[in-house]
Amino acid sequence: MTSGNHCAPRADELGEEHTEPVRTRWFGVPRHRELCDSRERGGRVKAAALTPSPGPGTPVLPLNPITTASVVPCVGVPRSDDADITSLALRAGAGDRAALADFVRATQADVWRFVAHLAADVGLADDLTQETYLRALPSLPGFEGRSAGRTWLLAIARRVVADHIRAVRVRPRLHHSAEAPEPAEPGFADRVVLDEVVGSLDPERRTAFVLTQVLGLSYADAAVVCACPVGTIRSRVARAREDLVDMLADDRAGRRIS
Repeated sequence: MTSGNHCAPRADELGEEHTEPVRTRWFGVPRHRELCDSRERGGRVKAAALTPSPGPGTPVLPLNPITTASVVPCVGVPRSDDADITSLALRAGAGDRAALADFVRATQADVWRFVAHLAADVGLADDLTQETYLRALPSLPGFEGRSAGRTWLLAIARRVVADHIRAVRVRPRLHHSAEAPEPAEPGFADRVVLDEVVGSLDPERRTAFVLTQVLGLSYADAAVVCACPVGTIRSRVARAREDLVDMLADDRAGRRIS
């Protein structure tokens, strides 16, 4: 998949004002206090709880994490593990290192999938995920649980993507092509097409669609992440679904003609 195939959002469309660029190295996600100390002294973090590549027992994140089935059903309901993740975030903020590791482990896949779709570039997902945690973990002591822990974290991820987009717009961009993996199972081609059309959605509609239909956030939580009314999220998701159905129909018609 290439980034050129997607409609990359502008930073102003994501509605954020931060300007800190995304780091290009993977440090791993360290323990909370070590991370805070490292950022204060400008040193390099050594203790890592995660690696950029999934290890044994870690869920493997597919290149295209949505399936054709997700175009039609409307998820939009709270996930069953939201309360547990919020509890982990609160305990981590209070200094519980085990809870911190569990919080990162429980949310990493969602953050990775969200930033990959939002930036419309899977190749950036590792760096954007890492930067999200580098920003979020020092802020955990200030998390009070007024929103779900996952919602709070994804709002930070959204700002990270906005900052990255703003940063790359002020310097020359090198286009690169990531080699697509060989088809390994039936339906691979259809999922690649779906990934491409999701990437072609209007950025605001894509964000709302991925949050609710891919990650399973409620419309209320998605509204918190996007800083907009719940009705706006519902409208963006409905229009995204219509756009996807139209684009997929056009693609199938084109393949029949060819």
